[in-house]
Amino acid sequence: MSLKTDAFYSDLKSKKIAVIGLGVSHTDLVKVFLKKGLDVTLCDKRTMEELNDKLDFPHDQLKFELGDGYLDQIENFDVIFRTPGMKFYTPQLVNAMKKGCVVTSEMECFFDLCPCKKIAVTGSDGKTTTTTLISEMLKKQGYTVHLGGNIGKALLPLVEDFQPEDFAVVELSSFQLISMRSSPEIAVVTNLAPNHLDMHKDMQEYIDAKKNIFLHQNAFSRTVLNRDNRITAEFADSTRGDTWFFSRSQKVERGTFLDEDGNLCLNLNGNTEKLFHKEKIRIPGMHNVENYLAAIAAVSGYVKPEIMREVAKQFGGVEHRIEFVREIHGVKWYNDSIATSPTRAIAGLLSFNRPIIMLAGGYDKKIPF
Repeated sequence: MSLKTDAFYSDLKSKKIAVIGLGVSHTDLVKVFLKKGLDVTLCDKRTMEELNDKLDFPHDQLKFELGDGYLDQIENFDVIFRTPGMKFYTPQLVNAMKKGCVVTSEMECFFDLCPCKKIAVTGSDGKTTTTTLISEMLKKQGYTVHLGGNIGKALLPLVEDFQPEDFAVVELSSFQLISMRSSPEIAVVTNLAPNHLDMHKDMQEYIDAKKNIFLHQNAFSRTVLNRDNRITAEFADSTRGDTWFFSRSQKVERGTFLDEDGNLCLNLNGNTEKLFHKEKIRIPGMHNVENYLAAIAAVSGYVKPEIMREVAKQFGGVEHRIEFVREIHGVKWYNDSIATSPTRAIAGLLSFNRPIIMLAGGYDKKIPF
């Protein structure tokens, strides 16, 4: 255990801790807190009967605040671990902060304790694929990679085993970023378009939350931005470290771009290197070309071009993202259920060059169509 991690758990031993929500990441968090002998209370809107299937670990020492009034006592805790799906400005949390409670999250604490280089990806679309591509490239290069955030698993419970030469690759949502006060060594913003306006006060709050991914970087950090997206291109005025761009429509001075012949290229210090043609990418769609451009800009200097080419040929995509299901009577069925915003749906539809029948439904998240 590192001195920082040791001090973290030592400090928590004297605190009353509330963990809000027993989701995937918080399940592992509660487990490790109990193992460390900490005073932990689970606050969850569900009843004990509804939670029983989730409590498949020793929990004799775990306390509970459940049901409709699960936040009624939240002001009585010293440290509160907020679930990412809860609005940061929930009245009970605001009141707790006014009374001196520390409201934090698993990811915020992980960033404070992580001993290795962190690469984080955010954006409205393409986050998961780009994060996965970065992870795959680094692993094929021989690095030990810890994948987490919105995908993978909770990393805070595992941070004691991380080595300085490892990489932590995380996908971060606006819900996680809104309260972040530290940034990764390498930050990637895939794009920005209206999304999650049912969870944010307005579009500006959504944008400001995303900016937290790079606002706390230093001069030795790297920020990778989408040059073709107006909002992310303007982020360059606020970056702290080395700014890289990726673009499918124009050559960039520092970063990656798609040339007129369809080659993915890396341009550094006036030297342009052709990496591979877009037709070498196994997963379909121009949006996935953008995902590759972003991922390559993130790992450049750590991963060799031949490894990038190998991943492009072999990587078959991520579940629920233009995922081929089966062919019936000459009709191919695809699952693109991750397309929960207009920009995602449009990108998926543009991936095909044959007639399409789209089955759609769901909730609009207060996004303009």
